[in-house]
Amino acid sequence: MINFIVWLIVGGVVGWLASLIMRTDAQQGVFLNIVVGIIGAALGGWLISPLLGAPSINQDAFNFGSLVVSLIGAVILLAIVNLFRRGTVR
Repeated sequence: MINFIVWLIVGGVVGWLASLIMRTDAQQGVFLNIVVGIIGAALGGWLISPLLGAPSINQDAFNFGSLVVSLIGAVILLAIVNLFRRGTVR
């Protein structure tokens, strides 16, 4: 149970940092930051983990490498969403 709560909190922080990087923080709330962080971590785990050799936060690994992989995945996710929404990555 505590792992689930930590996973949600870390996912929210990763989503919030990604939204600050992509300048979409004003459009997102806490719930959407958590969703972006968790889905971005899954995307980063699928795309970035094989390249860097570090797991994402979705794989029960909470260290600096997993945070970086999850953050990169969340930024990629927001870039894809912006591309479809506005026609530009921004």
